[in-house]
Amino acid sequence: MPYRSTEVLSPGPADKAALHSVTLAHDERHLRRKLLHLENEDVVMLDLKQPVTLADGDLLVLEGGGYIRIKAADEALYEVRARDDVHLIELAWHLGNRHLTAAIEAGRILIARDPVICAMLEGLGATVGEVTEPFQPLRGAYHGGGHGHGSHGHGGHHHDHG
Repeated sequence: MPYRSTEVLSPGPADKAALHSVTLAHDERHLRRKLLHLENEDVVMLDLKQPVTLADGDLLVLEGGGYIRIKAADEALYEVRARDDVHLIELAWHLGNRHLTAAIEAGRILIARDPVICAMLEGLGATVGEVTEPFQPLRGAYHGGGHGHGSHGHGGHHHDHG
């Protein structure tokens, strides 16, 4: 019998033990209603009121008790490094200007592999290397989508003309 979940929890200091887990790539973690195949070959029907973006470590609360842990899948990425912090900000601006999905961290930016973007970044003086690791990109204003607890971000775009 499949499991059913209508609630998501972000892990807290007293992390709850999960019965099972499901591994998803970043583009598979923006969900509202979907049948998820667990690593033990069971299934869970995720049925949320609003779309959410699940993060590595989030917990699906099962009806009847228990939790399913979300795991971020390893993905083929570029690790972008800059000369200094200001250069990193400039590189992030160029990526954001192209509406590219990116994880911005201290000292580096992670993006999906794209040879054209790699050449552009190298042309801007970045050091670009290939890595394979979980990808937890920022969600921009155009993507909406909240995180955990069934929340939902408000999409949209604001320009200050004053």
